[in-house]
Amino acid sequence: MGKLSGKIAVVTGGTTGIGLSTARLFAAEGAKVVVTGRNAETLGAAREELKGVAEVVQSDAGDPAQVRKLFEEIGRQYSRIDVLFLNAGIAKFAPFADSPEALFDETIRVNLKGPFLALQAALPYLNKGASVIVNTTVGTDRAIAGASVYSASKAALAALARGAAVELASRGIRVNAVQPGPITTPIFGKMDLTADQRDAFAKRITETLPLGRFGSPDEVARAALFLASDDSAFVTGHELSVDGGMLAA
Repeated sequence: MGKLSGKIAVVTGGTTGIGLSTARLFAAEGAKVVVTGRNAETLGAAREELKGVAEVVQSDAGDPAQVRKLFEEIGRQYSRIDVLFLNAGIAKFAPFADSPEALFDETIRVNLKGPFLALQAALPYLNKGASVIVNTTVGTDRAIAGASVYSASKAALAALARGAAVELASRGIRVNAVQPGPITTPIFGKMDLTADQRDAFAKRITETLPLGRFGSPDEVARAALFLASDDSAFVTGHELSVDGGMLAA
């Protein structure tokens, strides 16, 4: 039997990168998995890749109406949620002085307000003993040039998760965060840099990491599995770093 055998798991932003790897792993461990995404192209690719593995549905994590509709439909179909991985997010970087107000508003809307609304909408369906996981970043503990707004949104999300962990403990619901460091995901490729600049950036990061390499989405997924399963039954309000030693260096 898998570690999530018989569980109902929801992974937001699960059509690429960390979310996709986590959806596959959760399913392999016995969960019935529902994956969300908003991009038509990645939704189509995920439906093909996860056929027979997970249900893939369209839902914009930053749209309050869509978030509420998503969980109402999950509640009607499955009656409960045992694992909720609030992974959906955006990463748009700019120097602090050049960060437009629109970038700030969008980042907060998707990375902070979206998970806040999702957790509220999911509350009626979260089973006793359910595990909620949010996806943050090492940028909550270490300043990263050009990522002030992104890091701020994730630091606020980490604080939100800690508060929810205390408030939901009486229901037997655990709330934790997985805190990725440098991970090879599509978001890294979307940075507004040339190929040479991305290579130079990756080289600088790698040289500072004790483990000397970028992590993989599968490695973050395994950390999420730990937090989702009974292996972490006495863990709540915690932010688990998966960063190659970045914060220790």
